[in-house]
Amino acid sequence: MKQFEYKILDVPAAGWWGGRIDHQELVVKLNELGRQGWDAVTCADTNRHHGSSKAVFIILKRQINDN
Repeated sequence: MKQFEYKILDVPAAGWWGGRIDHQELVVKLNELGRQGWDAVTCADTNRHHGSSKAVFIILKRQINDN
């Protein structure tokens, strides 16, 4: 049976009111994690008032080797 481990990547939104994510920095981080075998499964944001976000959480998983 396949087994997995999970990781939560907490991506804070910048700015006084939130809502701004450094997309280039996020792409670099996700590519780095992808080379380590991590696969993004889903994401969610922590909503503030008026539709802004405090942070985005990305849930990743990778298969655990049976070695």
